[in-house]
Amino acid sequence: MRVSLVLATCLALAPASTFAQSRLDALTALSGAFQALAERVNPSVVQVLVSETDAPSTADTPAALMGLEHGNGSGVILDPDGFIVTNAHVVKDARQVQVQLARSLDFARDASLDVARDTPAAGPRRSRLLDATIVGIDTETDIAVLKIDRKELPALPMGDSDALRQGQLVFAFGSPMDLENSVTMGVVSAVGRQLDYDDPMVYVQTDAPINPGNSGGPLVDSDGRVVGLNTLIVSQSGGSEGLGFAAPVNIVRPVFEQLKTTGRVRRGTIGVYAQTVTPTLAAGLRLAQDWGVVLGDVYSDGTGAAAGLQVGDVVVALDGKPVENGHQFEVNLYRRKVGDTVTLDVQRGTRALRLSVPVKERDDDPARFAEFARADRHLVPRLGILAVDLTDTIRARLEHRRADGGVLVAAYATAVPEVPSGPEPGDVILALNGTPVPDLATLRTLVAALPARGGCVLQIQRGGDLMYLAFELP
Repeated sequence: MRVSLVLATCLALAPASTFAQSRLDALTALSGAFQALAERVNPSVVQVLVSETDAPSTADTPAALMGLEHGNGSGVILDPDGFIVTNAHVVKDARQVQVQLARSLDFARDASLDVARDTPAAGPRRSRLLDATIVGIDTETDIAVLKIDRKELPALPMGDSDALRQGQLVFAFGSPMDLENSVTMGVVSAVGRQLDYDDPMVYVQTDAPINPGNSGGPLVDSDGRVVGLNTLIVSQSGGSEGLGFAAPVNIVRPVFEQLKTTGRVRRGTIGVYAQTVTPTLAAGLRLAQDWGVVLGDVYSDGTGAAAGLQVGDVVVALDGKPVENGHQFEVNLYRRKVGDTVTLDVQRGTRALRLSVPVKERDDDPARFAEFARADRHLVPRLGILAVDLTDTIRARLEHRRADGGVLVAAYATAVPEVPSGPEPGDVILALNGTPVPDLATLRTLVAALPARGGCVLQIQRGGDLMYLAFELP
């Protein structure tokens, strides 16, 4: 039974003469329902232990101000074959990642786990730490997938974050402040909360206490289904102040599946520029309605143009769901995978149209180059990257190139930590400490010649801009 229904059901059935006792019984039943929920969820929640991070957060960094910590965090098992989802910021600078499974799991049949069956007086039994491999990291959504060498693990089911409502009971699981297997309760404060207007990423806001160490743990509903991934807090003190944010599971799900399968996330677009219809805009363009989304641009090489979309079209629904503003339109598209098809209900003057539009890969997605790199051939460990020479195929995908030479950063190297303030996927490295870098072999030679903690200045092209990156090498 859903824990949110227990109290109301018990009180409704109680006669007036025993109302006081019924209230006590109802509270006992409610407490029991919470306990049952925790017992069901806890085996699927893990502690993520990270060692030798190279970029600890300090009090003045945005990560610290928003409660993001490099180091220990939490995770949740979403696949019984050992796949675990956590936050990217928990593991992205890690040299070694280990996972502590819930102490409630009975792995006595597996002697390799070396389970210590302690007496109650000596404390609860614990399993030893398991080494975890970073399968993939997606910094855009702050999601990472880990893999441990275990099967038949208790995976939590995923719910539907679109069905969440303000005021709904939710529970945050994890290991805050290194306190293993903790649970807190609260409500959904808001859904679809956007922290940066230019960022299509949205969050579930909750007042369930979330603290450093909770990052990567699940936010679950009263049925024990994952509805979000605890990601960050906004805090003036560094601790929970009732402003916690979780990545909605409807965003986590496709990212998890793509990282688990291919190690990277491909993001899509339909090649349009969408704007919110305002009363002023509707009046000026003589639109039939003052809400929805108007297409300010339809790019000639996009799938939207091929499907028949035109500048000035008003989009009123996407896959049957009403679209009220441009932000909502972008967020809904953000969750679609490359290769999906979306159905748009469009108003064009007095005509109502329904168009099917394929989703193609975004041209500006830096992860699009990961397919060209292999860890055994393209690793530059001191930079924490996989880099490749510029082939004709790669040059064709690079826009606004400012120089002929250079080496492309194809991906972060998950086996080694990312260098703080270092190069990012999609960057083209043109020079190191003033020496041109025409190819990968030259880059490796120049990097190897630098002393430990030596200063490194890279000249790069990022997008259409040339810039310098200055940092110390490990």
